[in-house]
Amino acid sequence: ERQLVESGGGLVQAGGSLRLSCAASGFTFANLAIGWFRQAPGKQPEGISCIRSSDGTAYYADSVKGRFTISSDNAKTTVYLQMNSLKPEDTALYYCAADRITPWDCLYSSDMEYRGKGTLVTVSS
Repeated sequence: ERQLVESGGGLVQAGGSLRLSCAASGFTFANLAIGWFRQAPGKQPEGISCIRSSDGTAYYADSVKGRFTISSDNAKTTVYLQMNSLKPEDTALYYCAADRITPWDCLYSSDMEYRGKGTLVTVSS
């Protein structure tokens, strides 16, 4: 069974940092794009970063570029999202998703084949 499980969310003050983890099981990382998405209350989901684990190619949404870093530990089949300089507007449910597409297409996808349930990130001002 293919499964994505997120962890690492929580409450943090503005300017703080969090690291999210996405543990993937049942997948072969070759040719797989894994991305982080977020959805704030009353808003549409937003792709914020995607990576192709086989070669590390990654893309970021403009809203997080320079603050967030995506990385992949292929041995642990885990994808991380390091979030620095957090802002109240980063508050959202963050979830990871996977599909056999390019990481660029992943960033703008609204229909990823697999997704986790998410982890809540709350940034207080």
